[in-house]
Amino acid sequence: MADTQRPLSPHLQVYKWQVQMMSSILHRATGIALAVGSLLVVAGLLHLAAGEESFNHFKAVIGSPIGTILLIGWSWSLFYHLCNGIRHLVQDAGFGYAIPQFVRSSWLSVIVSIVLTVLVWAYVLTAGGAA
Repeated sequence: MADTQRPLSPHLQVYKWQVQMMSSILHRATGIALAVGSLLVVAGLLHLAAGEESFNHFKAVIGSPIGTILLIGWSWSLFYHLCNGIRHLVQDAGFGYAIPQFVRSSWLSVIVSIVLTVLVWAYVLTAGGAA
């Protein structure tokens, strides 16, 4: 093959990080996290179906500090994916494509998802705990 001096396709190291890039990557990552985290829900349902002793063991594991962190992360993934999905629906309707609007809506997705996660977990922890 002839050695051509064409540039290679740019990678993430080439681009300057922007909120639009972050929101796209986070949307994909939270989608994966939701799929994997759904296995926790299935595990809970299986333990519930297996009886009280099995479900109590599941509650002890998921109520541990690591389990609580996983649940908080999963719920943030849910809220971020929801907020960013709504942002995409608005863009699909033809709105929000100007760069300032795009940047604002990207940050809004992050901020609203954090606020929703904090509100839900404040309620969960004050109402009796995670499990």
